[in-house]
Amino acid sequence: MFTGIVEGLGKVKRLNIKGADAVLEIDAAISLTDVAIGDSIAVNGACLTLTARNQNIFQADVSAETLGKTNLKQLHTGDKVNLEKSLRVGGYIGGHFVLGHVDTTGRILSQTQKSGSLILAISIDDNLSRYIVEKGSIALDGVSLTVNKLEKGRFYVNIIPHTADKTTLVMKKEADLINIETDILGKYVEKLLQTSRGIDNEFLAQHGFLNK
Repeated sequence: MFTGIVEGLGKVKRLNIKGADAVLEIDAAISLTDVAIGDSIAVNGACLTLTARNQNIFQADVSAETLGKTNLKQLHTGDKVNLEKSLRVGGYIGGHFVLGHVDTTGRILSQTQKSGSLILAISIDDNLSRYIVEKGSIALDGVSLTVNKLEKGRFYVNIIPHTADKTTLVMKKEADLINIETDILGKYVEKLLQTSRGIDNEFLAQHGFLNK
């Protein structure tokens, strides 16, 4: 589990495609002294497992599922990526709960400078837009952001100068793909609503939300 607060950047040393899977090697600009083989690290918001490490250089296997759902398959040597180590118990949660399970990729439709911030418009499929709400949380390439506005087929986020300075988001160009993880809370609510009984007054009373 992660928070969407990027700890630093990494530089891609290589992406070695092996059949349907791949091995990704990253030179991290953050300390990995507290990370062991088998631990999780988010690369552009995708949760990967460390399989090898030599000081600040690490390797991780990338499954066919992850390659298909993320923009990791488009990485080249020298590309910068966002990095976040997994959340420790007792750690500070400055963003929101991010699982590192990317839902899909969206395209950057526009980039608009407004005062000191950058407004990004991102495309989103209709089947996922139901999990996005205005002023709710979303993770883009592993960065925890607030949704400014939601329209059909797109949503908008605001990149403040600090986020621009600490992440790869301002390095993106229009039409680039970006990893999207929607807030897990909406998915759980939807699952609950799809129970065979559904939620009615009797259900709410049984669970202590209404007086019988």
